[in-house]
Amino acid sequence: MGANLTTNHTETKLPMDSNKASKIQKSSKSDLFEHPDFYMMDDMLTEEHKMVRSAVRDFVKREISPYIESWAENAYFPYEIVKKFGEIGAFGPQLPEKYGCGGMDYIAYGLIMQEIERGDSGMRSTASVQGSLVMYPIYKFGSEEQRQKYLPKLASGEMLGCFGLTEPDHGSNPSGMTTNFKDMGDHYLLNGAKMWISNSPHADIAVVWAKNEEGRIHGLIVERGMEGFSTPETHGKWSLRASATGELVFDNVKVPKENLLPGKSGLGAPMMCLDSARYGIAWGAIGAAMDCYESAKRYTLEREQFGKPIASFQLQQKKLAEMLTEITKAQLLNFRLGELFNEGKATTAQISMAKRNAVETALNIAREARQMHGGMGITGEYPMMRHMANLESVVTYEGTHDIHLLILGAEITGIPAFK
Repeated sequence: MGANLTTNHTETKLPMDSNKASKIQKSSKSDLFEHPDFYMMDDMLTEEHKMVRSAVRDFVKREISPYIESWAENAYFPYEIVKKFGEIGAFGPQLPEKYGCGGMDYIAYGLIMQEIERGDSGMRSTASVQGSLVMYPIYKFGSEEQRQKYLPKLASGEMLGCFGLTEPDHGSNPSGMTTNFKDMGDHYLLNGAKMWISNSPHADIAVVWAKNEEGRIHGLIVERGMEGFSTPETHGKWSLRASATGELVFDNVKVPKENLLPGKSGLGAPMMCLDSARYGIAWGAIGAAMDCYESAKRYTLEREQFGKPIASFQLQQKKLAEMLTEITKAQLLNFRLGELFNEGKATTAQISMAKRNAVETALNIAREARQMHGGMGITGEYPMMRHMANLESVVTYEGTHDIHLLILGAEITGIPAFK
């Protein structure tokens, strides 16, 4: 999908689709989810961790679960969820309270992402892009004025943001980006395009990575309403259908000089943001895996064939045992990574291992769980097909499955295979 660079107007936010909204139906099915905890990991959590997890779980059961299948079926992004995420503290919970954020640790952040993605990966994408890819770089690399101006409104959900790194011709090779800006004296002139951008059609601001005239990568805060800035929506997705995805197009956009992030330049800056987001994905994907496992366990105990529950058959027990084993291993990996984050010791390679492991585990569990539900598994009565389709995006974005393999390979051998 090529980006249209001939845009020469000021674009407003995408209006809500009233036709789609009228089709949204509330499910009458109860959300009975309880997380598996085979190794008693709750004993390692603080009371605050448990309280936060419980609050977000209740939120998901109330605000997401009853509607998510209808949202996905109608490819509808419920923009009202943004304010609601802000109210429960889902945006940037690991950032300081002085900016309206939660001031929590990385274990709490992981648990929040796990609970939201248990509801839906698209919902977690909305939250993790806002917290890790928009708020984090403004906090980490921004000026105090930028922090004060944007972070409280992003934390509350008054503003929605997006992150522009990937381009039509530069995905796994972000250093080859062609989006660029020139110093025009009293402002910068930004040109280029970004693609596969979560939140973009509804975003109030975009943290955009572009090269200056010397070829050095910098972050710029681009605001909705700046002339020449548009955000065409991406249609026809079979994955993350309850999430808004689009492009960012910059046609001679005048960006005020005070919108440059002054704290860091070079590719390492956006990569630090991706480390934070990938950590959230590692926890989130296991939330999706847990949802599929819990559904499979309940279904096999209730569904009878040959006069007894299908859970009594060896093959079903084998599948459930393997699912629980892989979820437990991933929980332990994620928890330890959270401790390393809290101590400031987590490395990019460690994060790659956790992201890669979690998404592969979740995909395998979603597929097995679908089979265990038989024909019912392909319907919206159960969550596996939606999770499976969503996870096909999660296995690709924020570093593809193979790129994370090569990051680990470079760490092990000292030889980067992707250069």
